[in-house]
Amino acid sequence: MNCDSIGPCLVGFLLGLLLLSTALLYADDKFSFELEEFERKTLENGGYAELKFEHMDINHDSAFARLNLDQPRSTLDRLYGSLQIDGYYTRKIISFNWVLNAYAQQDNLGWTDKADVYESYVNIKPTPVFTAGVGKKLYRWGTGYAWNPIGFINRPKDPNDPEEAMEGYITTEVDLIKSFSGSLQTVAFTTAILPVWQGVNEDFGEINNVNLAARLYFLYRDTDIDLIFYTGDSRSISYGLDFSRNLAPNFEVHGEFGYVPDQKRVVLQDDGSAMVRESAALSYLLGLRYLTENDITGIIEYYHNDAGYTEEEMERFFQLSSDGENQVLASGSDLLLEKARDMSLKSYSRPQAGRNYLYARFTQKEPFDILYFSPGLFTIINLDDKSYSISPQLVYTGFTNWELRLRFSYLNGGTSTEYGEKMNSNKLELRVRYFF
Repeated sequence: MNCDSIGPCLVGFLLGLLLLSTALLYADDKFSFELEEFERKTLENGGYAELKFEHMDINHDSAFARLNLDQPRSTLDRLYGSLQIDGYYTRKIISFNWVLNAYAQQDNLGWTDKADVYESYVNIKPTPVFTAGVGKKLYRWGTGYAWNPIGFINRPKDPNDPEEAMEGYITTEVDLIKSFSGSLQTVAFTTAILPVWQGVNEDFGEINNVNLAARLYFLYRDTDIDLIFYTGDSRSISYGLDFSRNLAPNFEVHGEFGYVPDQKRVVLQDDGSAMVRESAALSYLLGLRYLTENDITGIIEYYHNDAGYTEEEMERFFQLSSDGENQVLASGSDLLLEKARDMSLKSYSRPQAGRNYLYARFTQKEPFDILYFSPGLFTIINLDDKSYSISPQLVYTGFTNWELRLRFSYLNGGTSTEYGEKMNSNKLELRVRYFF
C-alpha cells in the first residue's frame, strides 16, 4: 500500500482498528445477552455492497458532450460497484465513528476506482452538556433537502440522491447543549476548527489557513432555528440563518438564508478570457414537506443563488463550446475548445450552476397495498431557461436486506440551456444494494 496519500493509509488503519475492536469485544468475559445491553451496543457496524448499471443516450450536439467525449458516440454504458462500511465503537465517555467507502467504475471511456475514508472521528462526552471531537466528519448544517445555502462547511449535495453519504472534512469540534422548561426549550452551540494545509482539506479552499465555523441552535416554541457563522481565509466570510417548523403533524415548512459579503466568481468574458468577480451574494431556500393520508410524501423547494451564473453568462459559455467545435472542423485548432474545458472545470460544469431552481419530489409507500414497493418521481427545473430533468423511479425491498431501484431520468431543454446542453439526453439506471 502506498502511504504517500492520506486515503489508503487511513483506510488500512481504520480497518485494522475495526478488527481489533471486534476482537476486544468478543474477548470480554462479561459479554452477555441481557436485554438492557441492547439499548446501546459497545460496537455497531454495518454498511452495504452495491452494483449499479447505467445506460445513457448521448446528446452529441451538446456542449458537455463536446467537452467530455474524445470521440462522438450515441450511447454510453457504465457498470459501477461500491462497498461502504460504517459504525461506531463506544467505551464509557469516548466513542469512535467511521464511514469507509470504496468504488470501481467501468464504462466505454475506461476504468476508475477509489478507496477513501468518508468519516473517522473520536468524540469525548464527559457530561451531558459538553462534547468534544476530532477527526474527519461530514457536516449537514441546514434544513434544506436538496440544497443547503448555509452549509458553509458542508459537502455539496447531489439533489438526485441528497441522502447519500459523502466525504467529510478534518475538524476539531466542541458542542455545548442545554435544555430548559419554558418557551425556549433547547440551546446548543457548536464550533468547528477546520485547517487547510497541504494534504489536509486541500479541496476546501486556499491552503495554509485555519478556519472557524460556529452554529447557535434554538428550539423555541417548537421551531428549530440555527444561526451560522463562518470566517477564515480559505473562503469568504459567511453568515446564515435557517428554520424548520411543523405546522401540523403531517406538514412541515423550512427555509435557509445565506449571505456572503465578498463572494468570488469566475466569469467568462466576451473575448474568451476568465475574470474573477467579487460581490455580495445572497442565497436562500424555501421549502415544505407534506404527508398525505394515502402515504404520499411530497417535498417542494425553491432555491435562489446569487453566486450562480445568469442565463446570459451560461449562454456565453455554451457559445464558446460551439465556437470551439467549429474551429476544430475549420482549422484543426482546439484552442477555443480547451478554453471551454478550462472554464468547465473551474465552475461552469458544477451541478445547478444557474441562479433559480425548483425541486419537487414525490414518493408513495406501498400503493394499492403492494408490499415493499415504493414508486416515486422527482424533478429539477431551471426557472431561468426553463430546462429541466424529470426522474420516475421504482424501489422494491421485499427481499431481506436487499434494495432494488430502477430509475429513468429524462433531460429536456433548448439550445444554450442547462439541461439541453448536458452530455446525456436521458439515463436508465438499475441499482442493487445489499445491506449488512
